[in-house]
Amino acid sequence: MHNVTVRLKRLAEGIDLPAYAHEGDAGMDLHAAEAIQLAPGHRALVSCGFAMELPEGHAAFILPRSGLSSKHGITVVNAPGLIDSGYRGEVKVALVNLDPSQSYSIERGDRIAQMVIMPVPSVELLEAESLTDTERGAGGFGSTGLGS
Repeated sequence: MHNVTVRLKRLAEGIDLPAYAHEGDAGMDLHAAEAIQLAPGHRALVSCGFAMELPEGHAAFILPRSGLSSKHGITVVNAPGLIDSGYRGEVKVALVNLDPSQSYSIERGDRIAQMVIMPVPSVELLEAESLTDTERGAGGFGSTGLGS
């Protein structure tokens, strides 16, 4: 696998740019460029303090941080968020507080989400009169059972 270069433009001083926490990680930490208070059930679009230039044929996917979601109910509203290669504006994360009773404070510089950059092929769609049969067929939405 080859490395991909992504150009970053810093928009907020004193905020860490995206980075891997450990060698081999798939996701890079994203940091809040502003302080916000998330009341129970509320959502906010949180600035990350940078813009980027993704290479054509790549996209960035914004995912929740497992600790924030499992311990505090803070997650990404549109998970995964999608950033296309043509976007040049500030990266922001749509967060929501799913905790029914506790507010959550995000301070400037806090890690709020993860970003995974992946190749995304251009796909040609072809309208067809029929599709090939498979064992699964049209089964979906729980068609394989509830599990045990």
